[in-house]
Amino acid sequence: QVQLVESGGGLVQAGDSLRLSCAASGRTFLRYAMGWFRQAPRKEREFVAATSWRGENTYYAESVKGRFTISRDNAKNTVYLQMNSLKPEDTAVYYCAATEFIRPGTDPGSYGTWGQGTQVTVAS
Repeated sequence: QVQLVESGGGLVQAGDSLRLSCAASGRTFLRYAMGWFRQAPRKEREFVAATSWRGENTYYAESVKGRFTISRDNAKNTVYLQMNSLKPEDTAVYYCAATEFIRPGTDPGSYGTWGQGTQVTVAS
């Protein structure tokens, strides 16, 4: 089973950029499609982006499409989330997650492994 550790969160101003990283341990990283989710206070965890196991297919929530980019480097066992043009409503704890489904979905319940999360705060 893979273990996940996120990093790269922080406090930024609206319009700034951040890149989140999710490092996976274990030699089975290639078996997993990967996703990013976020959870704001008093809100449910929501889908942000996902990538297939080779990275050839990517999926985005409408709210981040055109601003966020998910990518993965399988040689480094790492998945990234590049976030540009950040808005205050992007403020949340961001989680990466792994799923054994070939096509990653938007339902958090379909992901079996989660990282501990990293806080992103966007000031207006």
